[in-house]
Amino acid sequence: MGNVIKISPSILSADFSKLGSEVISLEKAGADYIHIDVMDGHFVPNLTIGPEVIKKLRPLTQKTFDVHLMISPVDNFIKDFANAGADIITFHPEATKDTLNTIELIRKENKKVGISLKPKSKIDLIEKYLDKIDLVLIMSVEPGFGGQEFMPEVLEKTRKVKEIINKKNLSVDIEIDGGINFKNCTLAKQAGANILVSGSTIFKENKGDLKKNIEILRKN
Repeated sequence: MGNVIKISPSILSADFSKLGSEVISLEKAGADYIHIDVMDGHFVPNLTIGPEVIKKLRPLTQKTFDVHLMISPVDNFIKDFANAGADIITFHPEATKDTLNTIELIRKENKKVGISLKPKSKIDLIEKYLDKIDLVLIMSVEPGFGGQEFMPEVLEKTRKVKEIINKKNLSVDIEIDGGINFKNCTLAKQAGANILVSGSTIFKENKGDLKKNIEILRKN
C-alpha cells in the first residue's frame, strides 16, 4: 500500500452512554474508519458489544466499520456481523479450526478480510494466506482491555510482515492496535503500518479534541 495513513479510532474508549453521538463526532473529526472491538469473555477476558449495537450505529455514518472479532469459534458469528454492517471483518487464526474456511466465509458476505496477530502470535500463522486477505492487524498489547502500554517488541514483526507483503507484491494493509500514542505512532508507521487504531489517545488527549488528536496521529 502507499503511504496514506488512515486513522481508525477505537470506540472501546468512547462514552458508551452516548455511543451514537460519539461515532458521529468521530466522523466529523476526520476519522477514516471506526474501529469496533468485539470480545466474548472467552477468547479474551472481556465482554464488549455484539451485532445489535453495530446495527444501531450503522445508519449514523458512512465510515468504514472496521470490526475486530476477538471471539471463538468465530465462524458462527460472521454472518451476524456482516449483516449488522461491518465492512472489514478481522479474526484471529487461533479462533478458528480452518483459517481458509473463515476467510471464505467473510468473502462470501462481500466483506474485506483481516487477520489479527496477538503480540506472541507468529507470522507463520498467516503468511500463506496473505494473498487472500486485505489487512493484517498487529496487536501491540494483549487483546482484552483498552488503555494498556504499547509493546515495542511487535515493531519487528510489523517490519517483517511489511517485507513479505512487498516481496509478494500484494496490496494488503497493515493495521496496528494497542497503546498507540503521539510518540510511538511514528515508530509504527516507520515499521510499515498504514492504519493506526487508537482509543485512549484520541478520546482523552488535548481535553478530548478528537479532530486535533486524529490529525496529530496522522502527521507525526
